[in-house]
Amino acid sequence: MIRTLQWIAVILLPIVAIGGVCVLSRDVGVRNLEWPTQMAYSPAYLSQTANPILPYNLTQQPAVPGTVPRGFQPFYYGPDQAEADRAGRKLTNPFVATPENLARGQYVFTNYCAVCHGATGAGDGPLVPKYPNPPSYQTEKSKGLPDGTMFHVITLGRNNMPAHAAQVSADDRWKVILYIRKLQGKVN
Repeated sequence: MIRTLQWIAVILLPIVAIGGVCVLSRDVGVRNLEWPTQMAYSPAYLSQTANPILPYNLTQQPAVPGTVPRGFQPFYYGPDQAEADRAGRKLTNPFVATPENLARGQYVFTNYCAVCHGATGAGDGPLVPKYPNPPSYQTEKSKGLPDGTMFHVITLGRNNMPAHAAQVSADDRWKVILYIRKLQGKVN
């Protein structure tokens, strides 16, 4: 038994010594040998380039029907007046008139709305001489609009007012409505 262990030691000692010399003498600036190189160097395609493997020869595939992108809030209303009225009946403001929400609403109103509607919502902003007057928020018709209808108008626009869904987040649109209600005297 001892004789066998001696022979194993005699055989393994040179192998370990030669292996150690090879490992220590390796140039660290050069990459190691790579065996399955197919995974390391896959043929990646750029997003907008043609790809013969995928359907329609497109690398960037269209979204699966019915899916909603991450962070996107779908808006299930059309651009016409009937849809605005439906939004007025179905949508309610999820925010309450706290000082923080009103301050955020005032900030967004000042940056996006006051240029046309004016600082007090009277429809007398600095762009008024170049464009027709937008409606004043002080009229009974504006005061009677449901929050959902106002949200619909801010989101999709109406008449000369463009849509603001791309510039103003949904939460900020609701906070602007709170601030408009404060300008109308409905919120303290």
